[in-house]
Amino acid sequence: MDKYNISLVSLGCPKNLVDAEVMLGHLPAERFAIVTDENQADIIVVNTCAFIREAQEESVDTILEVADYKQKGRCKLLIVSGCLPQRFQDELARELPEVDFFMGTADAPRILELLDSHLQGAGQQAIGLPDYLYDHTTPRVTSSPFYSAYVKIAEGCANHCSYCVIPSIRGTLRSRTIPSVVAEVERLVAEGVKEINLIAQDVTAFGAERGDQPELAALLRELVKIDGLVWLRLLYAYPDGITDELLDLIAAEEKICKYLDLPIQHIDDQILSAMNRRVDEAGIRSLLQRIRTRIPDTTLRTSLIVGFPGETDAQFRKLLAFVEEGHFERLGVFRYSREESTPAAQLDRQVPERTKQSRYKRLMKAQSRVAFNKNLALKGRIEPVLVEGYSEETELLLRGRSIRQAPDVDGQVYITAGHADVGDIVALKITDSSEYDLIGEIYEA
Repeated sequence: MDKYNISLVSLGCPKNLVDAEVMLGHLPAERFAIVTDENQADIIVVNTCAFIREAQEESVDTILEVADYKQKGRCKLLIVSGCLPQRFQDELARELPEVDFFMGTADAPRILELLDSHLQGAGQQAIGLPDYLYDHTTPRVTSSPFYSAYVKIAEGCANHCSYCVIPSIRGTLRSRTIPSVVAEVERLVAEGVKEINLIAQDVTAFGAERGDQPELAALLRELVKIDGLVWLRLLYAYPDGITDELLDLIAAEEKICKYLDLPIQHIDDQILSAMNRRVDEAGIRSLLQRIRTRIPDTTLRTSLIVGFPGETDAQFRKLLAFVEEGHFERLGVFRYSREESTPAAQLDRQVPERTKQSRYKRLMKAQSRVAFNKNLALKGRIEPVLVEGYSEETELLLRGRSIRQAPDVDGQVYITAGHADVGDIVALKITDSSEYDLIGEIYEA
């Protein structure tokens, strides 16, 4: 039987990366070798994002770039999977004849069946309903560094924000069971993983579809019992799901990173209402106070949207002033993207792109000052840091992430003195900083 080299390009968020890893896990090693060089690939898979227009454009550009390997390289099959075909199957089939077949967000377990169909000339297509949820028994090839991994605890979303396409692409909320998540984390930790990043569209909603109350706190209580697990991080926590019980648990458990990513999107009540967000300005401010009271040394990250339909200059200035108050160590800003089939796309008073761009720059500039001052305040502190390798600029410097920095989205720590191996978690004395990065020396008590 022939053996094929397969390369997978995954775009978008860590949730997408987990889907890509599940796809690779379903390909038997005796028939498929995973390669990172597309020139050496017989089969190339592009796992796409379609959350906003920029992500869609990046996905299409990547597909067209990779398509060159079918003409100039050894590639026989080009497959496009994930959010983009789930959302735009018919349009893509017309506009991208270079693609041999498309797979939706729930079709990862069928990749072997679909590949065999096409390799044999049958040409089977697949865009199923967005109803799949992997578990601890699902084959998966992790592509993260050996010391860190993402674990998806739920799929889909039931929040129905007016600007968001996630429910239509990923389906409604579907949570794994607590034993399933625990079993997967136990396996990963046994394989050497020290940092587990729990991900979902909304981790605080975990288990909510099974009863009256979410089950995140119960899950965390089981996970912190796992020997060998050092850091447990929560990503994407919807504000109204952050209970005092959850905050007290984070404060009490050493293994749970004192780090919360809570997207608030805006601070003006009219905009929040139009977004169909359930927490208003008073609720956001109350939440931030509760977090800082119960976990004084926590690191907060959020995301904001500028240029939402109807956003006035006054409403933007209110958001800007809120950012300048300095509530968040980390902050990302999205320019509103008018997405078909969302309620917000039908709203009047769409904001011009030029205005969105100007507001984006002003917010990011304001946050850069906040971030710099917060990093400056860490000088002299002793912080746990996960060593990740050498600096891209020079092999004379090690680099890593502090417990305050999530993978892929936050800054880095540059280590100017001391020795450690990749994957070690060391005590580091912070000696300097920039807007987003920290500088320090390994501390020997």
